[in-house]
Amino acid sequence: MKKNDKQAHILIWIFSAIVFVAVTILDKLTLDVNLGFDAHLFAKLSASVNSIVSILLVAGLVTIKRKQITTHKNIMLSAMMLSVLFLAFYILHHLFTGETKYGDLDHNGLLSDEEKGIAGSLRYVYYVIISTHITLAGLVMPFVLYSAYRALIGEYDKHKKLVRYTFPIWLYVAITGVVVYLMISPYYQ
Repeated sequence: MKKNDKQAHILIWIFSAIVFVAVTILDKLTLDVNLGFDAHLFAKLSASVNSIVSILLVAGLVTIKRKQITTHKNIMLSAMMLSVLFLAFYILHHLFTGETKYGDLDHNGLLSDEEKGIAGSLRYVYYVIISTHITLAGLVMPFVLYSAYRALIGEYDKHKKLVRYTFPIWLYVAITGVVVYLMISPYYQ
């Protein structure tokens, strides 16, 4: 790949902005369409993809520590491609199912005092995990893209500096994506 920082900068920020806007807008929009299957399947697929991404990220770390550069590159590019697939499943899930509230046992979109009591303090744990997951997912995306760009153009020192921060955040986002699914899925309709 040829170095073109200006073009990379523009493309990374345009892509990041499009994803942010798409997720923000589509998260508020729900389509009432019969897909012929349970649309919560998209959430299960998202969690499965996040599980694989988590494993790939750890494998990427191991391979680079072993100086297996080509394997590392292939693993990390696979993790990035799967993250795009995750994003598609995430958007489809929210587009066809709408929001699910943690603890909403009767699926009416409201939490009664009884439902809050049943969910207990685990509800607050969920809110902390989901809020950090969403915030960090939005923040880390351009840095993942910059990290990949720096590696692909051979600026390995800059790549290493970025991934010191990007890697643990991306891994946290991937793992907490699975945790969020495991915690919220019992409340799916």
